[in-house]
Amino acid sequence: MGRFSLKGLTLFLLIALLVWSSTFEVCNARRGKHWRQSRGITSASLSKKKGKTHGGSHHQGISGGGRGSKPTKSPPPAPKPGKGYKGPKEPTPVPPPGKGFSGSHGAVFDVLHFGAKGDGKTDDTKAFQAAWAAACKVEASTMVVPAKLVFLVGPISFSGPYCESNIIFQLEGTIIAPTSSDAWGSGLLQWLEFTKLRGITIKGGGIIDGQGSVWWQDSPFDDSTDSEARLIVPITDEPPTTVNPRIPINSTLGRKMPSIKPTALRFYGSYNVTVTGITIQNSPQCHLKFDNCIGVQVYNMTTNSPGDSLNTDGIHLQNSKDVLIHSTNLACGDDCVSIQTGCSNVYIHNVNCGPGHGISIGGLGRDNTKACVSNITVRDIMMHNTMTGVRIKTWQGGSGSVQGVLFSNIQVSEVQLPIVIDQFYCDKSTCKNQTSAVSLSGITYERIRGTYTVKPVHLACSDSLPCIDVTLTAIQLKPIQERYHLYDPFCWQTFGELSTPTVPPIGCLQIGKPSSNRIQSDGDTC
Repeated sequence: MGRFSLKGLTLFLLIALLVWSSTFEVCNARRGKHWRQSRGITSASLSKKKGKTHGGSHHQGISGGGRGSKPTKSPPPAPKPGKGYKGPKEPTPVPPPGKGFSGSHGAVFDVLHFGAKGDGKTDDTKAFQAAWAAACKVEASTMVVPAKLVFLVGPISFSGPYCESNIIFQLEGTIIAPTSSDAWGSGLLQWLEFTKLRGITIKGGGIIDGQGSVWWQDSPFDDSTDSEARLIVPITDEPPTTVNPRIPINSTLGRKMPSIKPTALRFYGSYNVTVTGITIQNSPQCHLKFDNCIGVQVYNMTTNSPGDSLNTDGIHLQNSKDVLIHSTNLACGDDCVSIQTGCSNVYIHNVNCGPGHGISIGGLGRDNTKACVSNITVRDIMMHNTMTGVRIKTWQGGSGSVQGVLFSNIQVSEVQLPIVIDQFYCDKSTCKNQTSAVSLSGITYERIRGTYTVKPVHLACSDSLPCIDVTLTAIQLKPIQERYHLYDPFCWQTFGELSTPTVPPIGCLQIGKPSSNRIQSDGDTC
């Protein structure tokens, strides 16, 4: 009986030992599974960092301890694998030239891999088209224009609507426009165009150079001039001299350039558009235009053209909503920012403007059209050596309305006409008098300060539809006698209030509302 008990006890201990050993191995196996997954996650994270490089020729590698190395701390537990989890992906191999480099944030398409030369002489338009065609197919892809190279690119459209979303155009080099008339045919409205895209970003430290001097070195006879120029009268009474009058614009090949001048960079029908970091210079006409866009951000960028380059707006907005422009330097030959019909919810702040024609709403209502602009804020602006400061300009005969406009904290230095409303705008020698007009209401000017060289305030509103609810607060403008006649503030059919005393006194503003204000018709409402 004792012998049976001893055998049974021995057998029981042996079974218990086997069970304990099996449990220990299972635990070790589970611990090893976690360790391998942690290494995979670390590799993926490092691969993401590598994937941010612009070029497609950089190798992705796995960084970490060598084989058999022991970590000082236990790695964090891996996330619980979901259904169908297959473990971390292997690093994507570097592709041959002409293919996209697939990083963890989307593929990268370098224009050099598609045949671009970047020597400033070879036409790289087809290479840019091919790179875009590839990038267009991949969500969150990046098309790279590398630094230290100059790319000659003709008129081109980077278009949707079948492109994937959130594409980045990484501009580090320089893109130049052709100066041969052959490249432009009978004339085009834009040079570089992005159309019908969702989430398009242009960023980088590169340059877009329109080489506009061949277009505006001698203006054609029918070029429009700014209406406010007639208010600026030189003291000398001598007509301004014109260099080489009536000489047509010639290209580098000696042929006349088309009369239609292209905008350098245009966005049309796109959502969530961002432009940052780049410089646009010497555009034949507008530097940067947004037409029918929703959700626009422009910041930390520069436009740069001479002050006498005709019609070279810095940023032109039309039929666009929810626009934010800030921390930007704008130098050009026309409006630093031009806000046209169909714009609402526009916020502009911390912008340096000059040379140029200031920040303008309009001209609106040309050729008896209806114009609607609302909810515009322009604040914290520096303007130096501009023709106008903050301005609203409309044509006679138009309809619609401008309402809810705030110009605040504008610092002007040697600006000819700091505050302007002109409802008799005309960029031709003569314009027909008409009774209908775009209605203006709810316009506020506050903390407009600095120096002027011609006239501090010019408020010329429609006879049939006066401006109402115009508010002036903390206006302090002092004259600087330069080479122009100085004038006192001028108001016509302008009603509102002076919230504080102004310098100089603006006694011409009529307090309150007009007694015979015409009731708006259906054509006036927006």
